[in-house]
Amino acid sequence: MAVNTAPIAVGGEIATRIGLRSLTTVCDELRLEVGIPLQRPLSQAAAIAVVKNPWLEQGTPNDLGAAAEFIAPVLGKILTDQLISSLGDVENVEAFGKAALVGIGGELEHAGALIHTPYFGNIVRELLEGTSVLCFTDGRSAPGSDLRVPLWHKTRATSRDHYQTMEVHLPDAPRADEICVIAAAANGPRPFPRLGDRQTDRPITAEILKGILP
Repeated sequence: MAVNTAPIAVGGEIATRIGLRSLTTVCDELRLEVGIPLQRPLSQAAAIAVVKNPWLEQGTPNDLGAAAEFIAPVLGKILTDQLISSLGDVENVEAFGKAALVGIGGELEHAGALIHTPYFGNIVRELLEGTSVLCFTDGRSAPGSDLRVPLWHKTRATSRDHYQTMEVHLPDAPRADEICVIAAAANGPRPFPRLGDRQTDRPITAEILKGILP
């Protein structure tokens, strides 16, 4: 059976069922680097969902799996819909990454439960036509923080050209009883990349220090 890849209508029953309070998409377009025009503008997008923490006051022994299996795939679909819409087409997506921040009333494991399982990552990867493991950051935060979301190539994680971050400001989230889940993507590499590639690097060991240190 084919998967329905049409965008989800976010609102009403869907929003209520997963505890979605807000959905925000942020887009950046870089045209100059140190005053030099880029051959092609670098576009980055981050889709941010804020949901009610479903595990508050359940204690550390509780199983996180059931709620993660229910909420995370829907978030993965919603957020990738936003990224594809922002960057124009899935073919424009070259790099991706993910992040989650739990409010101060929750556990760090609550943030991880919504992004570090196949319920989220596999959905994002499939819908963005990637094969790489998504790079990530997670943590605990109060509203008003800034977060740098890491990205790398969606099919060639060793492509050093695509190692980059996107700065995201979270003015009103996560509240103490919430979790922020973020998916980010970019349409190309860093400006003027020239650091080589891990697949073609010559072997380097600590022996190299003998020629540098006295």
